[in-house]
Amino acid sequence: MRYRTGERTRGRPSIAGTGSRAALVGAWLGFFVDMFDVYLPIIALVPAAAYFDASDVSPATAAITSSLVFVAAFLGRPVGAFVFGHWADKVGRRKVALISIVGFGTTTLAIAALPGYRTWGVAALSLLIVLRFVDGVFLGGEYTGASVLALEASPPRRRGLHGASIMSGYPLAYCFAALVTFVVLHFAPAAGIDSPYVQWGWRIPFVIGCLLAFAVAVWYARHVTESETWIRAPKSSSPMRDLLRGPNLHSFLQVFVLMTGSWLAANILAAVVPKTLAGPAHLGPTAVTVVQIVAYAILALIYPAAGALSQRIGRRNFFFATATTTALPATVLVWLLTSGRITGLLAAIGIMTAVNILAFSTAAVTTTYLNERFPIGIRSSGFGMGFSAAIVLPSFYAFYQTVLATMMPAQYTPLVLLFLAGLLIGVGALLGPETRDTEIAATTPHHEPDLGETDRT
Repeated sequence: MRYRTGERTRGRPSIAGTGSRAALVGAWLGFFVDMFDVYLPIIALVPAAAYFDASDVSPATAAITSSLVFVAAFLGRPVGAFVFGHWADKVGRRKVALISIVGFGTTTLAIAALPGYRTWGVAALSLLIVLRFVDGVFLGGEYTGASVLALEASPPRRRGLHGASIMSGYPLAYCFAALVTFVVLHFAPAAGIDSPYVQWGWRIPFVIGCLLAFAVAVWYARHVTESETWIRAPKSSSPMRDLLRGPNLHSFLQVFVLMTGSWLAANILAAVVPKTLAGPAHLGPTAVTVVQIVAYAILALIYPAAGALSQRIGRRNFFFATATTTALPATVLVWLLTSGRITGLLAAIGIMTAVNILAFSTAAVTTTYLNERFPIGIRSSGFGMGFSAAIVLPSFYAFYQTVLATMMPAQYTPLVLLFLAGLLIGVGALLGPETRDTEIAATTPHHEPDLGETDRT
């Protein structure tokens, strides 16, 4: 059987299976815990940086190894998408989601048990980086199963809303990680290598991440059934091979450009811009945490509205709009922060909230759009790789900033990268079709497609 992207069938009834609400809740829970674990290093580990910091290396080497702790999980995600995407298309979305959630929960618990640099030396830091990579592999598998299953069960006219609701787990996870860290710091202060937070307090958010993952896995196993769309559909004998040939390869490259821009904006806003709050904006650590909690909580509320809007105006028009707001007004607002023109808690909350809405809203629609771009037989592979492979280049944002800093003041390098992110989002949208009316639950195409052979199992 040959595969191509689903047919346009506006108004035709969906054959999505039952249990769509449970699948949607399961996908949201899985993605929430996924992103909670992803951002632990830049939220929970930052106050405990001295615990793993190498004291006998140069500052440049220390900065690189520190960034690797964050980047390692992102580098593992494409590996996870490659492996688990293949199996989600071959053996089922549900099984892959469960294995992935248990996997990253176990790895997160292992990180919580690590000794520090004073105990194991460079081995402790190396093991942290390795475990973060393994964590990323499992994290990269979670959404290839759970998110695809949920959207295949979603009514077509609510797909934009449902996809955005899943993605709201992204800002809420960031917000929750900041809140947990804030609470732990309150009763276990961080003040030097021997302080309570540095020695043991940082472990609490990681243990919470593990427990959340195991709880989600138990709930998912009890309440979510396999995708009926996947069960009824012909199966590809080699999903990755079919993804990387013909029109599907064009689809992959197009979403790669779009997602590179989306991830670049996400990294700048999540990992770089908050540092300006403590610098040019002159806010203390507690105030910075409050700004992040409020800004990301509001962003989570905006996501469902953004998804509903894309259902009305179309995915491409939505991406063109967010590409413009990312490259222009969001960049200007970040400039106000980095230049020190904005000071004070309330002003910082207002600016960060506006920046997040203008430049982070793209992510609300990407899960829906990527699922619409690939046919059933390779959907988990296409969605997983399109979502995760694009993480790699933006993960080296610190390196790009270093290069840019040789040509301009270092504090303004995020502006260039944020403008570039908007440009990539716009180009990616331009290269792809409108997908709002694509019937992703159709198990057989209505016309003979024109790419890779697959076998019916």
